Amino acid sequence: MSGHGAPDTAPVDCSGLRVAVVAATWHQEVMDGLVAGALRALDAHGVERHETVRVPGSFELPVVASRLARSGYDAVVALGVVIRGGTPHFEYVCAAATDGLSRVALDTGVPVGFGLLTCDTEQQALDRAGLEDSVEDKGYEATQAALLTALALDGLPEPLT
Repeated sequence: MSGHGAPDTAPVDCSGLRVAVVAATWHQEVMDGLVAGALRALDAHGVERHETVRVPGSFELPVVASRLARSGYDAVVALGVVIRGGTPHFEYVCAAATDGLSRVALDTGVPVGFGLLTCDTEQQALDRAGLEDSVEDKGYEATQAALLTALALDGLPEPLT
């Protein structure tokens, strides 16, 4: 399972952060688990100022994440799932969403939690969705990564202009 080697990070106080979660709607059961995991992470880290925005699919995550990152949020969490089918569509959507989310983080300086599941099967997605029978909770993990990165950035000097 891909979670092997993951750090065991206890929640820290992130109560001063303002966080946006942008989540796709395809594969409702998986997405409900990912969003619930993100909300659990926000709660565990004391984040009270947060908003969740839903978009049609994973391809739409970067444009909305970009708008949110430019709107004063300290971190953005992007959640989606793409399951391989019989056409190259999988590769195109995965690459576009991944590249777009990376670009959002680099262009804005706002951390983007990467909660985009790219799976060969629906079962793999369910195993990572943070549901009762799941072995991983990628919504929680992506949110925690964004929060901890926001705290790390807060402790760094401002970039030179």
